[in-house]
Amino acid sequence: MWPLILLFLTFHGIKCEPETVRDNADYFSYGNEENVLKNLDLHAPKDEIVLRPQEVQDWPQQSLNVGQITAVSINSLGQPVIFHRAERVWDESTFNESNVYQNLDKGPIIEDTILVLDPHTGSVLHSWGAYAFYMPHGLTVDHHDNVWVTDVAKHQVFKYTPNNHKYPSLTIGEAFTAGYPYRRRVLLCMPTSVAVATTGEIFVADGYCNNQILKFNAAGTLLFAIPTFSDTLTLNLPHSVTLLESLDVVCVADRENMRIVCPKAGLKSYVNMFEAATVIEDPTLGRVFAVASHNDMIYAVNGPTSQNIAVRGFTVNAVYGNILDTWEPSAGFTNPHSLAVTRNGSHLYVTEIGPNKIWKFELTDVFDKK
Repeated sequence: MWPLILLFLTFHGIKCEPETVRDNADYFSYGNEENVLKNLDLHAPKDEIVLRPQEVQDWPQQSLNVGQITAVSINSLGQPVIFHRAERVWDESTFNESNVYQNLDKGPIIEDTILVLDPHTGSVLHSWGAYAFYMPHGLTVDHHDNVWVTDVAKHQVFKYTPNNHKYPSLTIGEAFTAGYPYRRRVLLCMPTSVAVATTGEIFVADGYCNNQILKFNAAGTLLFAIPTFSDTLTLNLPHSVTLLESLDVVCVADRENMRIVCPKAGLKSYVNMFEAATVIEDPTLGRVFAVASHNDMIYAVNGPTSQNIAVRGFTVNAVYGNILDTWEPSAGFTNPHSLAVTRNGSHLYVTEIGPNKIWKFELTDVFDKK
């Protein structure tokens, strides 16, 4: 019955905008931020240990000489893998009102766009991805070190195996064709992010235009969409996704709704699929650009929203949906775009698209260091 759901889904197109710092006059004000924070309970229960991201100074130890770093993920060796745009910049002329990429004449990016970094020094260990992508966006390394990337210009998702970085082993979507999934023809429109379960099931944030999460089996066959036609949940630019398999939820950075939503993922059972999603909303969240998770914790970063909402990171309890902590580097964030947590939960990385930078944080029990 799930493929039939797609027949009832409606297209809710939005005109996308470049991923740069914007004029935020159209965003409402929450008043003085300090007063808002005083009224928030940001403290976890005493028996819960909250690991706070502490900035690792002087990392990377040398300049990476990269463009806008749109994504970061961690491989099985604990190495951060980043996706960057080299000289490409997304501006007002990059797409037309029909979400068609306008710079085909420039060809693909000629530089390596995917870099594997040394976790200790930040130096580039190896790189690949030249002549393959037009406008990089999301990158995820799955449990088997397959690399999944999204290209918003091509409207496609690609899977690359560890032994073949030249040709994708799976492609979802049709090149330079913006559209909507219908029956056996799966078109995407500016997909932003991918999460892959240990079962091999794939969750794609079909993001800038279609405002939905698509679930595929490991072979790339579409199973269903979130939200479903009968759901009261609506998304407004799902910009990033992360799976919490222990809770059987997929958590979404619902960017323009300025919240995190966690609907059921249907990994363990379809019975609970129509349960209401956990919604994490707070006056200080702002436009949530990225989410990552470890155990039952969600780590998130927002982006420029208004003068009264700080750009920073958040630690969220996914079970109760409450913010436990906020954090940022000593110099502050400007325009963070993605983040990732190491598989052992020891470190966290955040990338920015202006300045084009990657930060490394150590997750530490701050109470032990007092």
